[in-house]
Amino acid sequence: MAESPDSPDPAGHDSDGGSEELVLTPAQLIRSLEQAWLNEKFAPELLESKAEVVECVMEQLEHMESNLKRVKGVDLKVGIHRMEIERIRYVLSSYLRCRLGKIEKFFPHVLEKEKSRADGDPSILSPEEFAFAKEYMANTESYLKSVALKHMPPNLQKVDLLQAVPKPNLDSFVFLRVLERQENILVEPETDEPREYTIDLEEGSQHLIRYKTIAPLVASGAVQLI
Repeated sequence: MAESPDSPDPAGHDSDGGSEELVLTPAQLIRSLEQAWLNEKFAPELLESKAEVVECVMEQLEHMESNLKRVKGVDLKVGIHRMEIERIRYVLSSYLRCRLGKIEKFFPHVLEKEKSRADGDPSILSPEEFAFAKEYMANTESYLKSVALKHMPPNLQKVDLLQAVPKPNLDSFVFLRVLERQENILVEPETDEPREYTIDLEEGSQHLIRYKTIAPLVASGAVQLI
């Protein structure tokens, strides 16, 4: 990352009301955003919200813009920093659009997963996304009732959106790069294989594998979807 002049070293926020602090350098912050973006882009399901990273990146962008405004005269570095700002904005907006697209596509399942998560488990939705998902579901139900269901027989005037809306396909295959070596990963058999088996994932290696097999490794940051 090409950092702006006088960029601060740390960027940090308290998560969960101050219980844990996220402290990253600007370069680490952008790498975290890029990793979250690629994982979200290629995962079939909605992943854990990275609201703290998003907030820190937005603040860092404001800081970089402010620094550029203070630069006087013609400076080649200004153009380079401007290009970097636009690149970061693209990654950030693409990440948020991808998440909103998944919420719209899988909204009843997203809300059900959020409702059933245990206390202390990370949320898959930011507060803003949660409000959007609830409003989207309410509007969908209202639209169905006003346009179609009210014209149906009484016994057909209810619809179970959990059944009507397809779930994310966790059996789909994804490409990944291993960031941390993993041992004894249990792999479900294909139709022509007799039983389950285990594999080791070497650091730096790349694989094509069923998503649900490595979903916990994506969540932990041990692998990167590509």
